[in-house]
Amino acid sequence: MVLSSTMKTPTNFNVKDQQLWLSPERVIFWEEEKALIVSDMHFGKTGHFRKAGIAIPQGVFKEDLQRLVEQLQYFQPRQLIIVGDLFHSDANKELQLFKKWRDDLGDLHIQLIKGNHDILSEKWYSSMNISTHSETLKINKFCFQHDKGKCQQNNQLPTDYLFSGHIHPGIQISGAGRQLLKFPCFYFTDEFCVLPAFSKFTGVALIAPKKGDAVFAIVNNSLIHCN
Repeated sequence: MVLSSTMKTPTNFNVKDQQLWLSPERVIFWEEEKALIVSDMHFGKTGHFRKAGIAIPQGVFKEDLQRLVEQLQYFQPRQLIIVGDLFHSDANKELQLFKKWRDDLGDLHIQLIKGNHDILSEKWYSSMNISTHSETLKINKFCFQHDKGKCQQNNQLPTDYLFSGHIHPGIQISGAGRQLLKFPCFYFTDEFCVLPAFSKFTGVALIAPKKGDAVFAIVNNSLIHCN
């Protein structure tokens, strides 16, 4: 994969005549619906590791929350669409920090398409004023589903353009001195988009884009179009 050109922040990208704005902070703003789209936030993951005796600083979680607040302030969306894995596991102390954050943004409509890590009770999501969807959410020309792999296995990709997450996509780029570097990315094909994990406390799974696909690598807080 070869670098093409460094993009400004945010980067405009058109899908099905819909205007998307890609942010190097790992979110997409959907202009027509005034919606901020994000996936794999994995809030509570650092707390989960600490409960297991692994020393992960809580600042990682606070930084992720702050990045989200900044994106909400910048784009001023009417709703937040979370394409799965809002929280990483069951309850821990970081839920209380999230509750305070939610109380401060009570007017924001949040929709969660449940992922494999979203195991909290429906009562808790309801108390946070979060609308949940067990598998799929359809809005206008777009469909949202956490794991597109389940559909592909059964040849059941939605007819609408699909947004998914789950795999934490990454791209390998040749650097100086023949180094091979891995970066999170947005991955667009004619049928679907895979969003990068919002949480920086995640690894990446390398994708294999085909001719005609669009890949935007996230490098040093910038978006780089790869071809």
